[in-house]
Amino acid sequence: MINCVNKLGNVRVGKSNPVRIMGILNTSPESFYKKSISTSRQRIADAVHTMEDEGADFVDVGGMSTAPYLSTMVSEKTEASRIIKAVKIIQQASNLPISVDTCRATIAREALALGVEIINDVTGLKYDPMMPKIVEKYYPSLVLCAYSKKAITGNQLLKTKYLLRESLKIAKSAKISRTKIVLDPAIGFFRKKGRNSFFTKINSDWVKRDLLILENLRSIKLNNPILVSVSNKSFIGKILKKQNPSDRLAGSLAAEAVCVLNGADIIRTHNVSETREAVTVAQKLSKTSKRLEL
Repeated sequence: MINCVNKLGNVRVGKSNPVRIMGILNTSPESFYKKSISTSRQRIADAVHTMEDEGADFVDVGGMSTAPYLSTMVSEKTEASRIIKAVKIIQQASNLPISVDTCRATIAREALALGVEIINDVTGLKYDPMMPKIVEKYYPSLVLCAYSKKAITGNQLLKTKYLLRESLKIAKSAKISRTKIVLDPAIGFFRKKGRNSFFTKINSDWVKRDLLILENLRSIKLNNPILVSVSNKSFIGKILKKQNPSDRLAGSLAAEAVCVLNGADIIRTHNVSETREAVTVAQKLSKTSKRLEL
């Protein structure tokens, strides 16, 4: 059996390791959660300092929103400019491992050339045909999301596992070790319709799909650690009838705690301090529950 204890960058994740926290830093003004946006040098530096102080294990930098329900496509030049600026600032301001959230090979190449160790591809290496060649050259750690360019029907749990296996095969062809890979079930990215190319089309209820996945996280690990990003997502807004993402903190924390109890190894979040506390309690309860079962 493949060892579940992987490293994301230089941080050990999975199995007996603590649940890790990945803080989100968006440099894209069009991002759905406005409080996560930092564009100036000072705001980027301040944001990463705060994340580090609050207990983040990584910072995930995005330069283009991929929210399915938004028209947020920007040029590669714009995305690259935003991300490279942020990476350089973060490298000067902090020792946090940097993850770059992109599905474009040119942006990944520029970031990796600067020393970035993690690429977070919401399309699981499937959007840009050059991405596998870039990751083979630089050999980074990877976060691979479930994704399909074609519409998906049938059992969403089984299909999600199938799509993740596809991405693992692509990573293997690029000679990336399984010990450098974390999986992401792509909560919020399976939709009946969308406004960009970064979501997977389904003909069923997307909220039910997301809840099904979160209930069954352990079954889709495929012997790899799993990262979950539910922070302020639309399914929480649907459940709580809160249209404004800024009103979803309590729901986000509840969902993140349940994810930990269901086997999540990394939580990607806009709210590092609050999430760290929720995760700490959830881990403690999980350990107590396991002892009581023995």
